[in-house]
Amino acid sequence: MPAPTSPADAADSADSAADSAAASAASDDRDGRAGHAGRTAAEPVRPAGPADRAIPNPARQASIRNANLALVYRLILDAPAPLSRAALAAATGVTRATASALADALLEAGLIVEVSPPPATGAGRPAAGLVPSADGPAGLGLEINVDYLAACVVDLTGAVHATVIRHGDQRGRAVAEVLADLAGAAGEAAAQARLTVAGAALAVPGLVEAPHGRIRRAPNLVWQDVEIGAALGRALPDLPFEPVIGNEADFAALAEAHGAPDVGGLPLTDFLYVSGEIGVGAGVILDRELFRGARGWAGEIGHVTVVPDGVRCRCGARGCLETVAGLEALRRDGPEVAASALGRAAAAAVNLLDLPAVVLGGAYARPEFAALVPGVEKALAEHVVSAAWAPVAVRVSRRGTAAAVTGAATAVIRRVHGDPAAWMAAC
Repeated sequence: MPAPTSPADAADSADSAADSAAASAASDDRDGRAGHAGRTAAEPVRPAGPADRAIPNPARQASIRNANLALVYRLILDAPAPLSRAALAAATGVTRATASALADALLEAGLIVEVSPPPATGAGRPAAGLVPSADGPAGLGLEINVDYLAACVVDLTGAVHATVIRHGDQRGRAVAEVLADLAGAAGEAAAQARLTVAGAALAVPGLVEAPHGRIRRAPNLVWQDVEIGAALGRALPDLPFEPVIGNEADFAALAEAHGAPDVGGLPLTDFLYVSGEIGVGAGVILDRELFRGARGWAGEIGHVTVVPDGVRCRCGARGCLETVAGLEALRRDGPEVAASALGRAAAAAVNLLDLPAVVLGGAYARPEFAALVPGVEKALAEHVVSAAWAPVAVRVSRRGTAAAVTGAATAVIRRVHGDPAAWMAAC
């Protein structure tokens, strides 16, 4: 979160100039080192001139305003009670006039609304409060899974306005056919919600390469190296933000991290989210943020080997976790058989990352598989080295099978939250 600017324009200008000077000096220093490193010993070293130096991008008034918009909006989003303009000025250090102007811009963009002030308890007229708008831009979450398609619309407050699920086997279907059906579900959800959709995010069960969203491999859908972004954009025209594509377990983990508080009134901030469907995936949450890995592929727990020389997995390897604990195996063998392998795989992640909790989601959250919980707890107690003095909590997802599609919609909303100026420019 950017730091608040000074109330005085002169101080803003001085800070910006200092930052620009520091950036210029750092750039010069880096350029000089790079130039020396690229020469042989026989080459003369030519002093760096103006043509060799990268031109820094100075802070402009617009960027300062955008940073302050994001700061004020974050304060409104995080406040336990409606904030007045005076409270915003006091919290940020900007003048009352600046705070009012920023609030008015957010109001005009439909990102916040004014609410009636509480009854006055002292002298003076009470000020109106500011809260996120439930009627502002919304996030459209989409999911392609092996046996269903889903669409979900979430507003700026995190409330779900509509969810549409269409059951059917998606394995081996042409991408264009799947996207056409998914667009139909998206249109139905948007019509039910009656909100302006800011953008869409698509959750898929496979390896999604960041940042462009190429699906490198989704073995349970029988997809390999699928470039889906352009086709998704054509299927969902007229969205201010371009669609985003990500792994379904990652989005589900985000939904869990930014949902209602956990049991006891405290949110989970660090945990391993394990999603069970036909395949098994995981999302790692550290300080309420998703750990994606270098290429966006972190969390492929379903392809951890738990039975050496076991049955062949769809990925081509043998004995993967999803051959023992995927939905088909659960239905065939029951949860007691799967729990030990699931707990041992989760224990490896807990030992590696020092996570205090494991959340079971997707099909694992269904009541018929409740016996997974004690079995996973037992395996974690046996295989986590620190379990004797720091037991690992096991929770069942509060969002169930809708976690991934809700998390995808939430990702769009978080983009608006983080950069309200981008929404203002796009709409």
